[in-house]
Amino acid sequence: MPTGQGKRTALIGFFAGMPPILQALIATTFTWGMTAAGAALVFGTKKVSRKLPESMLGFAGGVMIAASFWSLLAPAIDLSAGGALPKWIPPLVGFLLGGVFLRGLDLVLPHLYPGDPVSKAEGVKISWQRSVLLVSAITLHNIPEGLAIGVAFGAVAAGIDGATLGAAVALAIGIGLQNFPEGTAVAMPLRREGMSRGKSFFYGQLSAAVEPVAAVLGAVAVIVAQPILPYALAFAAGAMIFVVAEELLPEARRGSPDIAAMSVIVGFAVMMTLDVGLS
Repeated sequence: MPTGQGKRTALIGFFAGMPPILQALIATTFTWGMTAAGAALVFGTKKVSRKLPESMLGFAGGVMIAASFWSLLAPAIDLSAGGALPKWIPPLVGFLLGGVFLRGLDLVLPHLYPGDPVSKAEGVKISWQRSVLLVSAITLHNIPEGLAIGVAFGAVAAGIDGATLGAAVALAIGIGLQNFPEGTAVAMPLRREGMSRGKSFFYGQLSAAVEPVAAVLGAVAVIVAQPILPYALAFAAGAMIFVVAEELLPEARRGSPDIAAMSVIVGFAVMMTLDVGLS
């Protein structure tokens, strides 16, 4: 039986030697698959305790917070050292731009969070079906996740100091883990409202289809324009933190704040372990 070190080596070896765009595409196909796996819970039941999705969203928030620092912000700070600007400026600018960008999309793109009535749909007012609005909400939040994975693999290919294949793989695994509850968060409400299992699953997995596209764009951008890497890493971090603060944590706290808090701690610990263990 392979040891933990052997499994780690085999996993990283699988990606080694591939073009970075293919690495990013494979990694985000995995994260998309995890979203589909979460959505597939509708084939078992349409009645799920509220505590389950709330704790899963808290876990997802913890993963994203940890990934934002260890996989994105910390490398951005390191890469900024020795440049023409003080090393805190590129990560600060990128981080703020990421948050502003997501807020801009939030204001424009019509979307609806699970559990809310259609009357509370955000963005430009439009007569979309509830199912489309729910998918739109999760899709909006998957953009920075795919971008982060693409930037991470692009940085490795560009030979940037401190960027490792293990860290990029860890980021993909962590985002995949937190995508599972996102698929459930879309599919389960639709199933409870009477939509068929097949359609509920379809809409649940569809929300992550944007991740491979964002990942490829992120990888290409870094390879073509290496100087933007610190900004790109921090941009993805800012966008992810916006998602956590604006949607994941408020949704997780709807039921039991204590369960939500512990779930965040567990998610953070898992992502921290992945990043340190695979880097």
